[in-house]
Amino acid sequence: MIVSLGSDHRGIEQRQLIAGVVRDAGHEVDDCGTHTTDSCDYPDIAASVARQVALQQTDRGILICGTGIGVSIAANKINGIRAAVCHDTHTVEMSRRHNDANILCISAMLGEPQMREMVKLWLTTPFDGERHQRRVQKIKELECSPSTG
Repeated sequence: MIVSLGSDHRGIEQRQLIAGVVRDAGHEVDDCGTHTTDSCDYPDIAASVARQVALQQTDRGILICGTGIGVSIAANKINGIRAAVCHDTHTVEMSRRHNDANILCISAMLGEPQMREMVKLWLTTPFDGERHQRRVQKIKELECSPSTG
């Protein structure tokens, strides 16, 4: 699996940690930045990761910002993306099992052990399919212009 990673300036250290976790799990990393601690706009980073995933250039993505909320909102503007903000192992597991989330969004404020555990779980949890597939399909069908929605 190839996993795109991105963070704003608040998540650089965490992104480096996560890159190690992803590589240790046997996956490839596509690092979309940012690469400096200078203030940057998280929607730009989120769009970069989301486009890679939506165009199937990478399999999944992980985004980090101060809360995880901003990158999630931005990434979910790209058709084909199901970016989930997760704060614990339960939300991580359900994002994969029930929603087939293809981007994990997390807060830069999480502790290292929790972040490691969440990323490992997200990489290994399968989508349950069945009744959840019908619901994910309905989410996909919501992707439209405002005039047709």
